[in-house]
Amino acid sequence: MSFLKKITVHWERVAGKDTYPFNIPALKSLQELDTNYNVVFFIGENGTGKSTLLEAVAAKCGFGLLGGGKNFVFNEESSPTFEEILSLAWLPKVTSGFFLRAETFYDFACRLDQMAREDGGVVYAPYGGSSLNEQSHGEAFLALFNNRFNRQGLYILDEPEAALSPQRQFAFLRIINQLEQKGKAQFIMATHSPIIMAYPGAVIYSFDGARVSRINYEETEHYQLTKAFLNDRERFFMHLFAD
Repeated sequence: MSFLKKITVHWERVAGKDTYPFNIPALKSLQELDTNYNVVFFIGENGTGKSTLLEAVAAKCGFGLLGGGKNFVFNEESSPTFEEILSLAWLPKVTSGFFLRAETFYDFACRLDQMAREDGGVVYAPYGGSSLNEQSHGEAFLALFNNRFNRQGLYILDEPEAALSPQRQFAFLRIINQLEQKGKAQFIMATHSPIIMAYPGAVIYSFDGARVSRINYEETEHYQLTKAFLNDRERFFMHLFAD
């Protein structure tokens, strides 16, 4: 079940459109983005604006920018975001959810440990009952997905595949499917994984190029490069290593 129906960008609120992050090519032309789908993927090379937009939506929802939900917000310094020029259209509006940022997950887990020392470990309950830092990176991610993502909400994930082996990426897709089928969750994710973005029925937005555009899975560079490599890796390496 989708909750966040549309993201609207109000460029009239921007004074310096030539400054970062407002001058990112794909974002400069963005007016509205249809998010009325259960699973939405943002894809593109690093620096194309997908994480910038994800962070702005997470901030607009009141989620902690190092990771977490509405009850896990600290005084966090961050670079300018799109939050100030976004409006979000909901039906129905949900107040719960989570923002996972792979690159700051360790900091999030450390803050969780700090809170656990103060409350005797009660804070671990929604995360599987133990410290996320006492597990492997992949185990910690799955513990988060299996336990924290069990309530109705919007889940915003930035590169969730970072700690997941291919086998665990399939386990992650199963979790998404179980929550989606129960009408409990909407997912908006930035990913480079051709496994994850192959999720059935998902909508894919590419941030490569001058504008954000919707594309089919088979049109993604991730799919095409992976397929070409697996079909003929010897020829692939011959061209790659040619002088």
